[in-house]
Amino acid sequence: MASSKAYLEFILGQLSELEDIAYRAMMGEYILYYKEKIVGGIYDDRLLVKPVESAIKLMPTAPLELPYEGAKEMLLVDEVDNREFLTGLFNAMYEELPTPKPKKK
Repeated sequence: MASSKAYLEFILGQLSELEDIAYRAMMGEYILYYKEKIVGGIYDDRLLVKPVESAIKLMPTAPLELPYEGAKEMLLVDEVDNREFLTGLFNAMYEELPTPKPKKK
């Protein structure tokens, strides 16, 4: 099942206090970027983030879920209605996220 554009817009609205939030549509889902680093994505209308240490500390009971078959597990974010929590989560995660690989020419 693909994610809806309405859910993407809702999540982007919740993250509107952050600068440099971007997304890329991929096979009916959306990958989310924060300051050019991949934070997670929207899969089947669920916000999933990479299971970095800071995210696990902020969401110790969050279940690990597969975004799609064959992918690595990610943390399910339940508190999508809490704008302050989401902003804090993305800020906390940023330093632990891998730096994007340079694009080949």
